[in-house]
Amino acid sequence: MTDDGYREIFAGFRGARSELIPILVRVQERFGCVTPEAVRRTADFLRISENQVFEVASFYPRFRFSEPGRRTIKVCMGTACHVKGGRLLGDAVGWRLGISPGQRTPDGRFDFQRVNCLGCCAIGPVVQVNDRTLGRMMVTRLMKIMDEQD
Repeated sequence: MTDDGYREIFAGFRGARSELIPILVRVQERFGCVTPEAVRRTADFLRISENQVFEVASFYPRFRFSEPGRRTIKVCMGTACHVKGGRLLGDAVGWRLGISPGQRTPDGRFDFQRVNCLGCCAIGPVVQVNDRTLGRMMVTRLMKIMDEQD
């Protein structure tokens, strides 16, 4: 990205360390993920180390370091969903796609994430396909939904 693109991302920020998370949000909105170049540029802008930027970004599951797929599958691993079969759903997705959580399929069709809680405990286990939240999920139903994507 050009210097102008980063000036646009950093516009309105003073360069204070406390602005790191909002800057990372903008970076991810712009690129779909936190790129190595964005880590370097953000560190330079805030006058902190690249390691400090990476430590904060990697702490929060919201931030990702690889490009998202065209379809995102999130499997809730919160306590209620875990007890109701969330782990089995996650294992099935990973097996079906041939990837681990946090990865994208080589064709860019899907990315897969295990998340701490989607906030829908009463209808667990819960899966999100893109921004659509689906409750009381079963492996067979999820596989069918995945087949219908794209």
